[in-house]
Amino acid sequence: MKSLMNRSRWTIVSIALLLPASLPSAYAQEAAAAPRPAATAPAQTWKKIPIPPLHAFRPAQPKRIELSNGLVIFLQEDHELPFINGSILIRGGSRDEPADKIGLVSMYGQAWRTSGTSTIDGDKLDDQLESKAASLETSGGSANTSVHWSSLKGDFDSVFASAIDLLLHPDFKADKLALAKRQMDTGIARRNDDASDIAVREAVKLVYGPTSPYARQEEYATVDAVTLDDLTAWHKRTVVPNGMIVSVSGDFDSAAMETKLRNAFEPLPRGQENATEKSTFTDPKPGVRFVDKDDVNQSNVLIVGLGTERSNPDFYALSVMNEIFSGGFGSRVVQNVRTRLGLAYSVSGSYGASYDHPGVFYVIAGTKSASTVAATRAMLDEVQRLKSVPPTASELTKAKDQLLNSFIFRYDSPEKTLNEQVTLAFYGYPADFLEKYKTGIESVTSADVARVANKYIDPAKLGIVVVGNQSEIKPKLDVLGKVTPVDIAIPPPPGKGAE
Repeated sequence: MKSLMNRSRWTIVSIALLLPASLPSAYAQEAAAAPRPAATAPAQTWKKIPIPPLHAFRPAQPKRIELSNGLVIFLQEDHELPFINGSILIRGGSRDEPADKIGLVSMYGQAWRTSGTSTIDGDKLDDQLESKAASLETSGGSANTSVHWSSLKGDFDSVFASAIDLLLHPDFKADKLALAKRQMDTGIARRNDDASDIAVREAVKLVYGPTSPYARQEEYATVDAVTLDDLTAWHKRTVVPNGMIVSVSGDFDSAAMETKLRNAFEPLPRGQENATEKSTFTDPKPGVRFVDKDDVNQSNVLIVGLGTERSNPDFYALSVMNEIFSGGFGSRVVQNVRTRLGLAYSVSGSYGASYDHPGVFYVIAGTKSASTVAATRAMLDEVQRLKSVPPTASELTKAKDQLLNSFIFRYDSPEKTLNEQVTLAFYGYPADFLEKYKTGIESVTSADVARVANKYIDPAKLGIVVVGNQSEIKPKLDVLGKVTPVDIAIPPPPGKGAE
């Protein structure tokens, strides 16, 4: 009986909720007088799901072989698919090219492949590879040049033979160099189109210096100065076995592959290995560098300084600090500058760590012209707060979890692990560097983060770069400090007038 009465009472309550407030009725009055059940918070059962600790990180290590001529080989078997991928990493990149021929390595990397070899030109090589659904490419980077190839397992021998032919018998052609020059000239002509690209470029110059090998840029004159002889000379200078690392991954037998690679590379005579000239780095001068771009209605703001190298013993603590400061939507800079204050469309940052030179510490934001000063001040406040407010236990745990949980996805395949081992070997890092990462991050404490923040972050050694519309920025930027206009005019090609 009580159960039925309770059910009737609940029915009355349900009907009463549907009646308009202005329509009194006996049912509504009875419903109002009926006792209401106490509200209960929804059960958060997801919080009770057990989260097991991460497994020890022990990636499958590739087989390492060093030949008598100094060439290093890495082999990583992966039999999941019938493909074989290979690469040759060669020491020497754009940071080593002459200052009056900036762009040489980029054009070399392009013309090397498109020109072809002494036995087959690049266009015919394209057709040959296309018939096998294979690829063979060359490229030039900051610290190295490289050859990459990929093919089905059954086509490996022929594609590898083409890669060796390209490596040892290139035939640089004038028309392919001319094409590379035209493409580079087009890039120069359009380098001031995008405000964010300008901001990043000028920020890098501010950190490293405009003439630094890590910041200088191509100009029409430096591109025009590159000749076919320069490409040939660069090739002879860099392609020596003791300056190369060969890596192969895929569906093969390591013993058989080692024999093939030894037969191809062991006869090469040792040469003079290229050494990169050591650069000196100084902190940027404080103040605001401003680029006036009157065709935009927002500002790109960067606060920049020198970062660190991965070999730094404080690398792990700095990584956790960086995650707390700018590691995604939950980071301090995003939560305060973007979410709480609403001063930026986007905001992010990083305490950069390069392998053999300091990275760049930066905080970057895109904001309305009218809020440029307010956004910059808010970003500076977050930099200062990083030094004065140690991370909470929650911030520390979250940052370490994010780093460790994302780290594994960078090495979740044999080929990714192989590529990282090649990079470590290229820059002289120990092979177990990756395995130490998990322990290094886990051992970071709140005190460690506070210590490195105060040791490495100095607002007096940070510079500011703003690209925006001067007429719309209110208040003016000089309330932030001395403002230095930056000239981004493009020097004209040789023999032509100004831009």
